[in-house]
Amino acid sequence: MVVTLGFVSPIPQDPSYHAFADRRALLGVPNLLDVASNGLFLVVGALGVGCLWGGRARFIDARERWPYLVFYAVVFFTGLGSAYYHLAPDNARLLWDRLPLAAGFAALLAAVIAERIDARAGLLWLAPLLMLAIGSVLYWDWSERVGQGDLRPYGMVQFYSGALIALILALYPSAYTRARDPFVVLGFYALAKLCESLDRPIFAALGGVGGHTLKHLIAGVAVFWLLRMLRLRAPLTSRPGAFP
Repeated sequence: MVVTLGFVSPIPQDPSYHAFADRRALLGVPNLLDVASNGLFLVVGALGVGCLWGGRARFIDARERWPYLVFYAVVFFTGLGSAYYHLAPDNARLLWDRLPLAAGFAALLAAVIAERIDARAGLLWLAPLLMLAIGSVLYWDWSERVGQGDLRPYGMVQFYSGALIALILALYPSAYTRARDPFVVLGFYALAKLCESLDRPIFAALGGVGGHTLKHLIAGVAVFWLLRMLRLRAPLTSRPGAFP
Protein backbone atom coordinates (compact mmCIF):
# COMPACT_ATOMS: atom_id res chain seq x y z
CA MET A 1 0.00 0.00 0.00
CA VAL A 2 2.83 2.41 0.83
CA VAL A 3 4.41 1.75 -2.58
CA THR A 4 1.10 2.50 -4.31
CA LEU A 5 0.95 5.92 -2.63
CA GLY A 6 4.09 6.92 -4.51
CA PHE A 7 2.40 6.35 -7.88
CA VAL A 8 -0.98 7.99 -7.20
CA SER A 9 -1.45 11.73 -6.69
CA PRO A 10 -3.46 12.92 -3.65
CA ILE A 11 -7.22 12.66 -4.23
CA PRO A 12 -9.37 15.30 -2.49
CA GLN A 13 -13.00 14.66 -1.64
CA ASP A 14 -15.20 15.77 -4.55
CA PRO A 15 -17.86 18.17 -3.15
CA SER A 16 -20.39 16.72 -5.59
CA TYR A 17 -20.18 13.43 -3.65
CA HIS A 18 -22.62 14.91 -1.13
CA ALA A 19 -25.22 15.75 -3.81
CA PHE A 20 -27.36 12.60 -3.69
CA ALA A 21 -30.21 12.08 -6.11
CA ASP A 22 -33.01 11.70 -3.56
CA ARG A 23 -33.12 14.87 -1.44
CA ARG A 24 -36.78 14.65 -0.48
CA ALA A 25 -37.69 15.62 3.06
CA LEU A 26 -40.55 13.52 4.38
CA LEU A 27 -42.18 13.59 7.81
CA GLY A 28 -39.88 16.49 8.67
CA VAL A 29 -36.74 14.41 8.11
CA PRO A 30 -34.28 15.63 5.44
CA ASN A 31 -33.24 13.01 2.88
CA LEU A 32 -35.58 10.57 4.58
CA LEU A 33 -34.99 7.42 2.53
CA ASP A 34 -31.19 7.72 2.62
CA VAL A 35 -31.45 8.25 6.39
CA ALA A 36 -34.09 5.62 7.19
CA SER A 37 -32.51 2.89 5.05
CA ASN A 38 -29.70 2.76 7.61
CA GLY A 39 -32.16 1.21 10.04
CA LEU A 40 -31.34 -2.19 8.54
CA PHE A 41 -27.73 -1.82 9.71
CA LEU A 42 -28.95 -1.05 13.24
CA VAL A 43 -31.20 -4.12 13.30
CA VAL A 44 -28.70 -6.57 11.78
CA GLY A 45 -25.82 -5.16 13.83
CA ALA A 46 -27.78 -5.61 17.06
CA LEU A 47 -28.88 -9.12 16.03
CA GLY A 48 -25.30 -10.02 15.17
CA VAL A 49 -23.91 -8.84 18.50
CA GLY A 50 -26.66 -10.70 20.35
CA CYS A 51 -26.09 -13.88 18.35
CA LEU A 52 -22.32 -13.86 18.77
CA TRP A 53 -22.32 -12.78 22.40
CA GLY A 54 -24.98 -15.35 23.24
CA GLY A 55 -23.04 -18.19 21.64
CA ARG A 56 -25.62 -18.99 18.96
CA ALA A 57 -23.08 -18.93 16.11
CA ARG A 58 -21.01 -22.00 15.24
CA PHE A 59 -17.21 -21.92 15.62
CA ILE A 60 -14.59 -24.67 15.77
CA ASP A 61 -12.24 -22.40 17.72
CA ALA A 62 -13.92 -19.93 20.11
CA ARG A 63 -11.30 -17.31 19.22
CA GLU A 64 -12.84 -17.03 15.74
CA ARG A 65 -15.86 -15.36 17.34
CA TRP A 66 -14.18 -12.11 18.41
CA PRO A 67 -13.48 -10.47 15.03
CA TYR A 68 -17.06 -11.21 13.98
CA LEU A 69 -18.34 -9.69 17.23
CA VAL A 70 -16.36 -6.52 16.52
CA PHE A 71 -17.65 -6.56 12.94
CA TYR A 72 -21.32 -6.62 13.95
CA ALA A 73 -20.80 -3.98 16.62
CA VAL A 74 -19.29 -1.82 13.87
CA VAL A 75 -22.25 -2.60 11.57
CA PHE A 76 -24.53 -1.13 14.24
CA PHE A 77 -22.42 2.03 14.49
CA THR A 78 -22.34 2.22 10.69
CA GLY A 79 -26.11 2.65 10.81
CA LEU A 80 -25.79 5.48 13.32
CA GLY A 81 -22.92 7.20 11.52
CA SER A 82 -24.47 6.96 8.07
CA ALA A 83 -27.87 8.20 9.27
CA TYR A 84 -26.18 11.17 10.96
CA TYR A 85 -24.27 11.95 7.76
CA HIS A 86 -27.29 11.76 5.48
CA LEU A 87 -29.29 14.20 7.60
CA ALA A 88 -26.98 16.98 6.35
CA PRO A 89 -24.25 15.57 4.07
CA ASP A 90 -20.88 17.30 4.27
CA ASN A 91 -17.24 16.37 4.94
CA ALA A 92 -17.51 16.91 8.70
CA ARG A 93 -20.36 14.41 9.01
CA LEU A 94 -18.84 12.06 6.45
CA LEU A 95 -16.09 11.36 8.98
CA TRP A 96 -18.64 9.58 11.20
CA ASP A 97 -19.92 7.56 8.25
CA ARG A 98 -16.48 6.43 7.14
CA LEU A 99 -14.98 5.56 10.54
CA PRO A 100 -17.22 2.52 11.15
CA LEU A 101 -17.12 1.55 7.47
CA ALA A 102 -13.32 1.34 7.50
CA ALA A 103 -13.34 -0.48 10.84
CA GLY A 104 -15.83 -2.97 9.41
CA PHE A 105 -13.53 -3.88 6.54
CA ALA A 106 -10.67 -4.38 9.02
CA ALA A 107 -12.71 -6.56 11.37
CA LEU A 108 -14.04 -8.71 8.52
CA LEU A 109 -10.54 -9.23 7.14
CA ALA A 110 -9.36 -10.31 10.60
CA ALA A 111 -12.36 -12.66 10.85
CA VAL A 112 -11.53 -14.29 7.51
CA ILE A 113 -7.86 -14.68 8.53
CA ALA A 114 -8.92 -16.27 11.83
CA GLU A 115 -11.38 -18.64 10.20
CA ARG A 116 -9.57 -19.66 7.03
CA ILE A 117 -5.87 -19.41 8.00
CA ASP A 118 -5.23 -19.33 11.75
CA ALA A 119 -7.36 -18.20 14.71
CA ARG A 120 -4.40 -16.79 16.62
CA ALA A 121 -3.21 -14.82 13.59
CA GLY A 122 -6.67 -13.35 13.10
CA LEU A 123 -6.79 -12.13 16.69
CA LEU A 124 -3.26 -10.73 16.51
CA TRP A 125 -4.08 -8.81 13.33
CA LEU A 126 -7.43 -7.47 14.56
CA ALA A 127 -6.12 -4.46 16.52
CA PRO A 128 -3.44 -3.39 13.97
CA LEU A 129 -5.93 -3.64 11.10
CA LEU A 130 -8.48 -1.58 13.04
CA MET A 131 -5.88 1.08 13.83
CA LEU A 132 -4.77 1.21 10.19
CA ALA A 133 -8.36 1.54 8.96
CA ILE A 134 -9.35 4.19 11.50
CA GLY A 135 -6.08 6.02 10.93
CA SER A 136 -6.77 6.22 7.19
CA VAL A 137 -10.07 7.98 7.86
CA LEU A 138 -8.60 10.34 10.46
CA TYR A 139 -5.80 11.20 8.03
CA TRP A 140 -8.34 11.97 5.29
CA ASP A 141 -10.32 14.20 7.68
CA TRP A 142 -7.17 16.06 8.74
CA SER A 143 -6.03 16.47 5.12
CA GLU A 144 -9.36 18.06 4.18
CA ARG A 145 -9.20 20.42 7.15
CA VAL A 146 -5.78 21.74 6.10
CA GLY A 147 -6.85 22.12 2.48
CA GLN A 148 -4.86 19.18 1.10
CA GLY A 149 -7.54 16.50 0.83
CA ASP A 150 -6.16 13.00 0.34
CA LEU A 151 -8.41 9.96 0.04
CA ARG A 152 -5.65 7.60 -1.06
CA PRO A 153 -5.06 5.73 2.24
CA TYR A 154 -8.79 5.32 2.89
CA GLY A 155 -9.43 4.10 -0.64
CA MET A 156 -6.55 1.66 -0.48
CA VAL A 157 -7.68 0.28 2.89
CA GLN A 158 -11.03 -0.53 1.30
CA PHE A 159 -9.54 -1.92 -1.91
CA TYR A 160 -6.82 -4.07 -0.33
CA SER A 161 -9.11 -5.33 2.44
CA GLY A 162 -11.71 -6.43 -0.10
CA ALA A 163 -9.10 -7.96 -2.39
CA LEU A 164 -7.44 -9.88 0.46
CA ILE A 165 -10.78 -11.16 1.73
CA ALA A 166 -11.67 -12.46 -1.74
CA LEU A 167 -8.21 -13.96 -2.22
CA ILE A 168 -8.23 -15.78 1.13
CA LEU A 169 -11.73 -17.11 0.49
CA ALA A 170 -10.59 -18.43 -2.90
CA LEU A 171 -7.28 -19.96 -1.76
CA TYR A 172 -8.10 -21.36 1.69
CA PRO A 173 -10.96 -23.87 1.94
CA SER A 174 -13.58 -23.50 4.64
CA ALA A 175 -13.73 -25.80 7.64
CA TYR A 176 -17.51 -25.35 7.70
CA THR A 177 -20.55 -26.10 5.60
CA ARG A 178 -22.18 -23.27 3.62
CA ALA A 179 -18.81 -22.38 2.08
CA ARG A 180 -20.51 -20.59 -0.81
CA ASP A 181 -22.25 -18.06 1.40
CA PRO A 182 -19.25 -15.68 1.68
CA PHE A 183 -19.23 -15.38 -2.11
CA VAL A 184 -22.94 -14.56 -2.04
CA VAL A 185 -22.10 -11.82 0.47
CA LEU A 186 -19.40 -10.46 -1.86
CA GLY A 187 -21.91 -10.51 -4.71
CA PHE A 188 -24.41 -8.49 -2.67
CA TYR A 189 -21.66 -6.01 -1.78
CA ALA A 190 -20.66 -5.61 -5.44
CA LEU A 191 -24.31 -5.01 -6.35
CA ALA A 192 -24.58 -2.41 -3.56
CA LYS A 193 -21.54 -0.55 -4.90
CA LEU A 194 -23.02 -0.65 -8.41
CA CYS A 195 -26.25 0.91 -7.13
CA GLU A 196 -24.22 3.58 -5.35
CA SER A 197 -22.46 4.50 -8.59
CA LEU A 198 -25.81 4.64 -10.42
CA ASP A 199 -27.61 6.75 -7.80
CA ARG A 200 -29.05 9.29 -10.24
CA PRO A 201 -29.93 6.94 -13.13
CA ILE A 202 -31.74 4.61 -10.72
CA PHE A 203 -33.66 7.51 -9.16
CA ALA A 204 -34.60 8.77 -12.62
CA ALA A 205 -35.79 5.31 -13.63
CA LEU A 206 -37.63 4.36 -10.44
CA GLY A 207 -38.68 7.79 -9.22
CA GLY A 208 -39.39 6.73 -5.66
CA VAL A 209 -35.99 5.43 -4.63
CA GLY A 210 -32.38 6.33 -5.45
CA GLY A 211 -29.38 4.11 -5.98
CA HIS A 212 -27.84 5.20 -2.68
CA THR A 213 -30.89 4.05 -0.73
CA LEU A 214 -30.71 0.71 -2.54
CA LYS A 215 -27.02 0.52 -1.68
CA HIS A 216 -27.88 0.72 2.03
CA LEU A 217 -30.59 -1.92 1.75
CA ILE A 218 -28.52 -4.38 -0.31
CA ALA A 219 -25.48 -3.95 1.94
CA GLY A 220 -27.78 -4.61 4.89
CA VAL A 221 -28.92 -7.83 3.22
CA ALA A 222 -25.24 -8.76 2.73
CA VAL A 223 -24.38 -8.49 6.43
CA PHE A 224 -27.60 -10.33 7.30
CA TRP A 225 -26.66 -13.14 4.91
CA LEU A 226 -23.28 -13.43 6.63
CA LEU A 227 -24.99 -13.65 10.02
CA ARG A 228 -27.37 -16.27 8.63
CA MET A 229 -24.34 -18.29 7.54
CA LEU A 230 -22.82 -18.09 11.02
CA ARG A 231 -26.08 -19.36 12.53
CA LEU A 232 -26.79 -22.20 10.09
CA ARG A 233 -23.40 -23.65 9.22
CA ALA A 234 -21.78 -26.67 10.87
CA PRO A 235 -18.14 -27.77 11.19
CA LEU A 236 -16.95 -30.30 8.65
CA THR A 237 -15.72 -33.61 10.04
CA SER A 238 -12.18 -32.77 8.91
CA ARG A 239 -10.67 -29.47 7.85
CA PRO A 240 -10.18 -29.34 4.05
CA GLY A 241 -6.56 -29.36 3.08
CA ALA A 242 -5.42 -30.49 6.52
CA PHE A 243 -2.93 -33.32 6.88
CA PRO A 244 -4.06 -36.37 8.88
